[in-house]
Amino acid sequence: MAASLLALIITIIICCNVTAAAHNQPGGGFSVHLIHRDSASSPLYNPNETPTQRVGNALKRSINRLHRFAPSSLPYSDVTASNGEYLMNISIGTPPFPILAVADTGSDVVWTQCKPCSSCYDQDAPIFDPSASSSYKTVPCSSNACSSLQAEGAYCSSTDAVCNYKVGYGDRSHTYGDLALDTLTMGSTAGRDVAFPKTLIGCGHDNAGTFNRNGSGIVGLGGGSASLVTQLGSSIGGKFSYCLVPFGSDNGLTSSMNFGQNAVVSGAVSTQLFSHVSQPTFYFLKLEAVTVGKERLAFGGSSVVDGEEGNIIIDSGTTVTLVPSDFLAQLSDAVDSQVVGGEKARDPQDFLSLCYVGDYSRLQVPPITFHFQGADVELTRDNAFVQVSDTVTCLAFYGSDDASIYGNVAQQNFLIGYDLQKRTVSFQPTDCAKN
Repeated sequence: MAASLLALIITIIICCNVTAAAHNQPGGGFSVHLIHRDSASSPLYNPNETPTQRVGNALKRSINRLHRFAPSSLPYSDVTASNGEYLMNISIGTPPFPILAVADTGSDVVWTQCKPCSSCYDQDAPIFDPSASSSYKTVPCSSNACSSLQAEGAYCSSTDAVCNYKVGYGDRSHTYGDLALDTLTMGSTAGRDVAFPKTLIGCGHDNAGTFNRNGSGIVGLGGGSASLVTQLGSSIGGKFSYCLVPFGSDNGLTSSMNFGQNAVVSGAVSTQLFSHVSQPTFYFLKLEAVTVGKERLAFGGSSVVDGEEGNIIIDSGTTVTLVPSDFLAQLSDAVDSQVVGGEKARDPQDFLSLCYVGDYSRLQVPPITFHFQGADVELTRDNAFVQVSDTVTCLAFYGSDDASIYGNVAQQNFLIGYDLQKRTVSFQPTDCAKN
């Protein structure tokens, strides 16, 4: 249970033969595997870390990630720089060149380190050489694509012929390079490769910061125009979904991520998906209240942010759920008054505010229901609490007055579907290990 707090890694198995079957069939579906970042199957797995250390690292990643959701910390296009919550095996170019990159639903640009590398961080795998790809073509400064992607960090100086990009983040990590079009290939659970020609990518020649040497770049899956999800557009019908397995003793359990028709969620509750002009990357929902047992708490966050609907971001890369500090105080009081079987304790990591010492299996907690607009989502104990040590369990909520975020602990064992055409997000309780 302690490791259930941790971020996840998507590993997409790449096959050798490239086909364009899904790309040629609008809305055609395919699925990929999700593997927990601290699973023994993960390239980031560190056998020397204890479960408590992994929990602490995950909490730090969540808090670091928070800085990128505040408008003041987004001077230009922004991506995750906190060791990454997911990794994606993709291929770029012709012939396909394998890339292991961080996947992020909270960012847009798809980029990888490229030769010639004027200033790159150390990575274990070979670096992509665009001159070896017959399908690689840089985006000229004179193109509409360059001028339309300024929000994603595109720019040109007076001496440039090639459109450049600049992606930065709050911890001062960055990537600079050329914007280009190339074929992106992904494997699937069906055993066939899916190729997407003329995908917009960033070829990074100057990359530095907190990137992990196991990764080669970033795959942005957010709502902006440069993200992979947006670029795939009609080929996946604007649909994707995922089902996150709580990490337990069985390291062989895998989650899934689905695209196109494979991502349709039936029999689920759905709520409206909102976008903000000032922050198009992020997926916003409207949270009206949270019920603890029979006590209903009106959500403290405004349902209108900067004149736009939506007051909480749903993000698969943030572990705990972030809510305003005053609302967290109300929520904690309501939960504490109804918990049975635990004695209050302090979080050994000093991150979470409401904790109990005792046998987790005997801790009785009240049901907690999130009332999104038109959709009531009831959390289980494993969605609301995390075991931060062998004896201490904490409420998986953190106080933040910068942004409210519905984290991935709350999303585990739910099939969550995004329909970007209908502008909805759907929730269906699911045993994700069997999905």
